[in-house]
Amino acid sequence: MALDELCYMTASEALDAFKAKTLSPVELMKSVVARSEAVNPKVNAYTYTFYERALEQAKEAERRYAGGGEIRPLEGVPVVIKDFHAVEGEVTTFGSRMFADHIPRKSAPTVARLLDAGAIMHARTTTPEMAYAPYSRSDLWGVTRNPWNLDYITGGSSGGAGAAVAAGMTTLADGTDGGGSIRIPAGACGLFGYKPPFGRNPTDAEHPRESLLHYGPMTRSVTDGALMQNVTVGPHPDDMCSLRPKLEIPNTLEPIKSWKIAFSMDLGYFEIDEEVQKNTREALEGFRSLGCTVEEVDIGWDFGVLDAWTTIWEGLFWATAQDLYPRWKYEMDGFVRQILERGSQHSLSRFYQTNAVRGRMYETLGPILDTYDVLVCPTNALPALPIDIDLNTTDLKINGKPLTVSNLPADIYVQWQLNYPFNLVPECPVASVPSGLAKNGVPTGIQIIGRTYDDVSVFRAAADYERARPWRQNRPNI
Repeated sequence: MALDELCYMTASEALDAFKAKTLSPVELMKSVVARSEAVNPKVNAYTYTFYERALEQAKEAERRYAGGGEIRPLEGVPVVIKDFHAVEGEVTTFGSRMFADHIPRKSAPTVARLLDAGAIMHARTTTPEMAYAPYSRSDLWGVTRNPWNLDYITGGSSGGAGAAVAAGMTTLADGTDGGGSIRIPAGACGLFGYKPPFGRNPTDAEHPRESLLHYGPMTRSVTDGALMQNVTVGPHPDDMCSLRPKLEIPNTLEPIKSWKIAFSMDLGYFEIDEEVQKNTREALEGFRSLGCTVEEVDIGWDFGVLDAWTTIWEGLFWATAQDLYPRWKYEMDGFVRQILERGSQHSLSRFYQTNAVRGRMYETLGPILDTYDVLVCPTNALPALPIDIDLNTTDLKINGKPLTVSNLPADIYVQWQLNYPFNLVPECPVASVPSGLAKNGVPTGIQIIGRTYDDVSVFRAAADYERARPWRQNRPNI
């Protein structure tokens, strides 16, 4: 099999081939390593690599398939782990010079489950400092480029993961999502990305009860997303909010014929690029071709949603990093410093007022999801931002219109993407799937939002949509 074909195999295809003895884990890992060595200098998706160790682990997986031991659910499948997730015994920098020598004592629960299931980590992926932004650029690791067009970003904060999967540098990748950090790069890189509902996948003890933050999969197919999700899901002693019982996505996902699909192009307050609108409407035709009814709804959200999310996000950063601020404030990214300084000004009463915003959001979203099976909206308002974007700029325009809130420049680090609102209603599962390509060659995506804790319906909708509008044949020319 040609190198490109091996690199772009799905995990489920690879596992079937391993069991049939038509492919070995060593062959797949060698192809992924060769692809990574050829492509990573162009996209800069990795912080650390473990190629020799990964090849040795692939040999052990090969021995297991030959009858030498238990075959685990992800036995021999290459995976990259975001350099934000703790990996026992390995430097985990969070994209920051503050943590350049930080070595965790134990792995994050989802990471441990992936590795215990037989997945083989061959690299760590880039993230902005402290995973603060919807792109992947840091003083420590530089900028990650979109393999579809190197002049554009991948999105973030799981941008290295998005670039690696899209470029065939890995089979699977993990990500975090506190305001779209899985879905933004999934949309900009043409992938499946999944934000589970709060508590479905355990977080680590460093983020107790943090409802904004989710860990989830980034893959080339819906099936692979379910495969990863079924490994990482379930209660864990480090996370008091992790849900019981363990919910697994079925191996067979039933069609969604006759479903009612709600869609909102702008969630009430976003400006949406014309190309994104066009691709979104074409994606909706995919649902209609499956026998679904598609109706536009007025969700009626407003910029109060943005204010609520930034209050929580900035306050979270200050609570996490305030002890580091005096020592490192002039050595951290300037935008991170601004976020921390704003976070230091948020009062406890303002923080609790965000719960009222969350309640009002669900007052409109809840009835929509009671009436319709899922809600669909764009993933990002633009195909992608240019590689040299300055997050402090006030010049970003969509359809020739500047981004403003009450006639003031909007926070462009969130206002070009439609993901963060659903972190404020975190019990809703959300997937991003590709909707098409923009003229600049960068993918666009749509989000599929389900009822609270109804993971299976989101996966059913995503899988049937993938059958109607397959995307894996589209690959970046890199």
